[in-house]
Amino acid sequence: MRKTWLITGASSGLGAIMTEKLLARGDRVIATVRREGALAQLQARLGERLQVLKLDLTDAGAIRRAVDEAFATQRIDVVVSNAGYGLFGAAEEVTDAQIERQIATNLLGSIRLVRACLAHLRAQGGGRIMQVASEGGQTTYPNFSIYHATKWGIEGFMETVAQEVAPFGIDVVIVEPGPTATGFAANIDGPEPMPIYDATPSGEIRRALADGRFAITGDAAKSVDAMIAAGDAERPALRLALGSTAYENISKALTSRLEALKAQKAVAYAADQDLPI
Repeated sequence: MRKTWLITGASSGLGAIMTEKLLARGDRVIATVRREGALAQLQARLGERLQVLKLDLTDAGAIRRAVDEAFATQRIDVVVSNAGYGLFGAAEEVTDAQIERQIATNLLGSIRLVRACLAHLRAQGGGRIMQVASEGGQTTYPNFSIYHATKWGIEGFMETVAQEVAPFGIDVVIVEPGPTATGFAANIDGPEPMPIYDATPSGEIRRALADGRFAITGDAAKSVDAMIAAGDAERPALRLALGSTAYENISKALTSRLEALKAQKAVAYAADQDLPI
């Protein structure tokens, strides 16, 4: 059965590939872009099934207006919250303005988008929200502290929302890609590096990215295929790790945290109140 998808950040990366694949199979897509005309050629070819809306996720009012317009005349089966960007730099290096932009886009923008969609999804009797997070919502790399803060934050938000809206027939998929060949690295924002960090893990990962030693193992088209399959699935998993790097890093992080938690069991229990006998 053909579906209608709302996809943010559809002009590049995973969003652009997903838009093209869904249109190619006959689905309808409402795509949001930051730049006017970003999907002009695709729209000229497939305009009857592609609606393009201009949207900047840092504009709270625009999010509500775009969502209302998207749902105005049709049922939307899957909302794909994909728009975002990366900020690369040690916590001490990044500027306040860069931090605010990162949080406004990746965290507040995604939260506002989902909140704006919920009433519409309830009114139509259900639907699916697919939030693109990252392996960086479960694990960390030096120089991505603010990026990780947004991805860990949106994962906590979406896992909670999933519990709240399940009774309305709305379900959630949190997508966790690892390093993937999407052009993401070329568009990363960053501050002027501080020389004091050259001989630290921050400096090492900066050099690894610059000289190509940082492995990009994920295939963008295959990742999108997995996302579309999750969109189609009757009962998808809450989290969808994409790529071997994501799988291995998330597995190591979860195992390490679980082992650390178990080692503190006695301390944790000792902090309970003494109950009357």
